[in-house]
Amino acid sequence: MILVSACLAGIDCAWDGKDRLDPRIKAMVEKGLAVAVCPEVLGGRPIPRTRTEIMGGSGGNVLDGRAKVFDENSKDVTSEFLIGARKVLDIAKKHNIKKAILKSRSPSCGCDEIYDGSFQGRLVRGDGVTAALLKRKDILCKSI
Repeated sequence: MILVSACLAGIDCAWDGKDRLDPRIKAMVEKGLAVAVCPEVLGGRPIPRTRTEIMGGSGGNVLDGRAKVFDENSKDVTSEFLIGARKVLDIAKKHNIKKAILKSRSPSCGCDEIYDGSFQGRLVRGDGVTAALLKRKDILCKSI
């Protein structure tokens, strides 16, 4: 069993209320090989919702209290991201998951590359909040 971003499985839960369908991921969920999660929705964010980016670092910095997640209107939504990440980790533990395929560049799910917090489309090295937490718990994360 692996963990996947729900938007990749065809669930309309991305920030704009749409999916980011990857037919391979959807097929895995339909066959019972993967569990689909959306950390932002689990953390209480609505669908659709304002765009968000991490300011002051990456997901690991958010976990350590050294960076925050803000929406495009400058609202601090860090707590929702932390709640969602913890809920995803609980799901991963419940299913003994050791691998995750997550949505690239997301402030929640991005692995190795996220937006820089300027809302200007610039990418930097780093992980989203959920990806960082999963990696800390030795869950292999890959973005697509």
